[in-house]
Amino acid sequence: MSMLDDILEHNKQFVAEKQYEKYQTSKFPNKKLVILTCMDTRLIELLPKALNLANGDAKIIKNAGALISHPFGSVMRSIIVSLYELQAKEVAIIGHYGCGMTGLESDTIMQKAATSGIDMANIETVSYAGVDVEKWLKGFDDVEENVRNSVELVRRHPLLPKHTPVHGLVICPETGKLTVLDRDS
Repeated sequence: MSMLDDILEHNKQFVAEKQYEKYQTSKFPNKKLVILTCMDTRLIELLPKALNLANGDAKIIKNAGALISHPFGSVMRSIIVSLYELQAKEVAIIGHYGCGMTGLESDTIMQKAATSGIDMANIETVSYAGVDVEKWLKGFDDVEENVRNSVELVRRHPLLPKHTPVHGLVICPETGKLTVLDRDS
């Protein structure tokens, strides 16, 4: 049985038993907060618990490294939509110590792609689309610096509503302890 089969079997029971009822909420975040954080598996339950967030309290955007790689990419679009259309009023960028993006070099991923059978000529195709693959797949050297850079990118965005607080934090994935790097008023 595949992982998808397991998921679908569980889902059938979940719906039949109406287990979804305890999670029902609206599309608007109760605490008026939008969070960009990492996709790290250790943060799935830890981050909301450490921030005292229940289902429906915040918009949570996750990607590798809580990294905003382009001011007009999908992450920034999600933040802007949350602020204008979904009633969020504050932004928190939350990285974490021990992040897999720390020190990640694009060459490592490219070598693994080649080993898995990807034709490296495909990189030329991606390059024609205007993507600098080395930069796109590169991580960062320091999680705190990455968070600070993302905070500045959000604060300077031309579409950010005036007076929107943008905060930068780092969470410890072992304990949930938050370190505030940049607190906006």
